[in-house]
Amino acid sequence: MVSLKSVTTMPDGPRYDDDFFAWTQHQAMVLRTMAVADNRFDRENVAEEIEALGRSDRDAVRSQIRRIIEHLLKLAYSRAQQPRFDWMASIVEARAALGDKISATLRQDAETMLPKLYEDGRDRAELGLRSHGEMQAADDLPSECPYTIENILRRGWYPDPLGGKP
Repeated sequence: MVSLKSVTTMPDGPRYDDDFFAWTQHQAMVLRTMAVADNRFDRENVAEEIEALGRSDRDAVRSQIRRIIEHLLKLAYSRAQQPRFDWMASIVEARAALGDKISATLRQDAETMLPKLYEDGRDRAELGLRSHGEMQAADDLPSECPYTIENILRRGWYPDPLGGKP
């Protein structure tokens, strides 16, 4: 269950417009605890569907962060001239998608999950580098995340290539 302490709340919980993920999790919990006299209402399945909507946003945020990490690593470690601008375009697109989905609760989740998200993004970057014959670059990828959530989300920020220009 997600901590709702840092989320803007209405008298009954997080606000839909402020933090959709937290709102979905809270609404599902409220729905499950409400007394329902009419047994025609499929309360448990409705609650599960509401939770799934929030998890879909959470999963989309995590996916975009993995994608950004993959391409930040390629920009920093690859010596290839191309496809640098394609990697940058992918980062721009992923940051825009994050802007549409991220909330205080999902940002907190991303910060907590960053080591795992980095591991996944690093694995993708390593495979991509190796598939293009950049064995040394793949070997040089750091085992721990060199980026903060702020770096990952900051519009227009890219790492400097190691050793200067590629």
